[in-house]
Amino acid sequence: MPLASFSASVCVFCGSRPGLRPAYEIAATETGEMLARRGWRLVYGAGDVGLMGTVARAAQGMGGSSFGVIPRHLVEAEAGKADLDTYVVTETMHERKKVMFMNADAIVLLPGGAGSLDEFFEVLTWRQLGLHGKPILLLDTEGYWQPLRQLINHVIDEGFADESLKAFVQYVPSVKALEKALDAALAD
Repeated sequence: MPLASFSASVCVFCGSRPGLRPAYEIAATETGEMLARRGWRLVYGAGDVGLMGTVARAAQGMGGSSFGVIPRHLVEAEAGKADLDTYVVTETMHERKKVMFMNADAIVLLPGGAGSLDEFFEVLTWRQLGLHGKPILLLDTEGYWQPLRQLINHVIDEGFADESLKAFVQYVPSVKALEKALDAALAD
């Protein structure tokens, strides 16, 4: 049974595929369970496939609150998970990202592909432009996000972004570290 209330909402961007390493699904499960245990509502892409489905089922299995947002054209492809506490169907991908972002106090990025990167770069850009101050945390399972970290450093080194861009992103190596970082960020 879902929790009656939640203390904060955490948007989780992640893959609609499980990835090749078992550690990705393990981390997604642990993330969903941790969010539920802490009383933090999961906000995510409303799919029941890949890491998205894994994190949602884990949160629900622990009685956590869930808020899913999916564009109409992906309801079938991503097996829209209509048994969530809140299930929103949007017209576009952009609207999906906006609704997810607006209903979250923090952003977490688990491993994922082009869609997850799109979601990450949009919220990072909004942060860089001063449009929000929400924490952005990347769960760096088995070093998955290290190439992205190198790319961000490269962008800065080549003069296309200020050094301050690094401060908008926090990399955490484990779900335990993610929980600690979220706890600190959400307490502010």
